[in-house]
Amino acid sequence: MDSNDPEQARARRAQHIRIAERLLAAVSAGDRSAQVACYHPDIVLEFPYAAPPVRIEGKDAVDAYLEVALGIFELRLTMTRVHDCVDPDTVIVEFTGEGRARPTGRAYANTYVAVLAFRDGLVVGQREFYNPVPAAQALTATPAS
Repeated sequence: MDSNDPEQARARRAQHIRIAERLLAAVSAGDRSAQVACYHPDIVLEFPYAAPPVRIEGKDAVDAYLEVALGIFELRLTMTRVHDCVDPDTVIVEFTGEGRARPTGRAYANTYVAVLAFRDGLVVGQREFYNPVPAAQALTATPAS
């Protein structure tokens, strides 16, 4: 495959956007296995703004992390914007999330930006930026009145 062919680059980018859409749909459905199926075995998942920052390497470690995370938050994610990059194997997506924290039942809403890197048709890197305050607030039990 000629990496300089604009048509091939467009086709690869379009495929990557479809994978990003499947990834967000899997989270919204609470389907961890469908989410993990979008990841390359060498996946690196990063949340630089989490407190403390999180970096998970490898598909098994990411799967274990997601089992806990999806048990805490119920989310509906909606892609709002896709930014094409010069490199067709990198896609930047903006999306919103709404749902609730299961332990408290409190509402949760946030906006996100994710930088997705692809290899062999799968996500090999996901660096996700979001405001950690809404998550902390949703996980804090409301004081008794």
